[in-house]
Amino acid sequence: MNFGDHQLGIYLAGMLEGKTPEITTDLANLESRARDVLTPEALGYIVPSAGSGATARANREAFDRHRIVPRMLRGVDWQRDLSADLLGTRMPAPVMIAPMGVQTLAHQEGELATVRAAAALGLTYVHSTAAAHSFEQVAEAGGDAPRWYQLYWPTDQDVCVSFLSRAKAAGFSVLMLTLDTTLLGWRPADLDRGFLPFLTGTGLANYLTDPNFAGVDNPVPHWAQMFPNPGLSWDDLPFLREHWDGPIVLKGIVGVEDARLAAEHGMDGIVVSNHGGRQVDGAVGALDALPAIAEAVGDRLTVLFDSGVRTGADVVKALALGARAVMIGRPVLYGLALGGQAGVEHVLRCLLGELDITLALSGHSSPAELGPGALASR
Repeated sequence: MNFGDHQLGIYLAGMLEGKTPEITTDLANLESRARDVLTPEALGYIVPSAGSGATARANREAFDRHRIVPRMLRGVDWQRDLSADLLGTRMPAPVMIAPMGVQTLAHQEGELATVRAAAALGLTYVHSTAAAHSFEQVAEAGGDAPRWYQLYWPTDQDVCVSFLSRAKAAGFSVLMLTLDTTLLGWRPADLDRGFLPFLTGTGLANYLTDPNFAGVDNPVPHWAQMFPNPGLSWDDLPFLREHWDGPIVLKGIVGVEDARLAAEHGMDGIVVSNHGGRQVDGAVGALDALPAIAEAVGDRLTVLFDSGVRTGADVVKALALGARAVMIGRPVLYGLALGGQAGVEHVLRCLLGELDITLALSGHSSPAELGPGALASR
């Protein structure tokens, strides 16, 4: 069965049963629908970006500058193969759930609903350090489905080691270190409301369930001593190798020189990402940064991508420009807000369906056939 067959299922349900999707299939329009159900605080935390929003706009403008060039009469396979094998993780498609914190802002089940939705489709879920549910809770909810762990490196090395140990014990196979959030970016939508969920203990489940927090009378101030951590450097990376025996991926790379340094320091992969525009206002669009990085290190590192992805066509463009897989972020939260686990599944099925159909209509039977020649830039 092709992912694109989801389209036929929607048509048949409409024509034979009079049922239409409860959530729009227009993934680019999810944000406007989610705005109607999110609280003002959740809306301010999830949707806006740093500063003036220039980086978030640059992300979308970068996608708009690249246009798919459909090729005809290419003998596209009826049964298309979108599968990928990355860093020891077998994936049915090169699509992953980006690490996103405090998901209970969107829905009371938060990360548990998201990981269940990912598991239903066999997609890899990446668990955020800033989650509202712990490693162990997410592992139980996700079952045998593949999962990776994203680390915000705390200043307390004992807590860091504990996180790595707990993640490994809970079946998280790949470590993803976020580099671009050693400090919170300047986010006016949150600042104008004076809202930071962590100060109420929300989004600190991994910390509050850690043995190093046992007996701590005031856990939130204790956490605040561990974040931020701007003093991290390339010299710290061997510590991770010492305490993590699986693949390590660095998230937040948008410069070629940093990508080369990641390779030189023995990392296994990188995520070309600017945190969806949430950290540095006026930064380079992530997709603009991708081609040069993929060319420089794609033969040495597994290059992943996120930031600005909204549709299946966006995924095609990122894959054509050198990404091995693409992580999807905000649209998942919008689906979560609109329908919990079912809403996330809907978003993912639509994304995969559009990816499959766009790939086929462009003249390709698998993502491996994509390259820069599949696009025209303006």
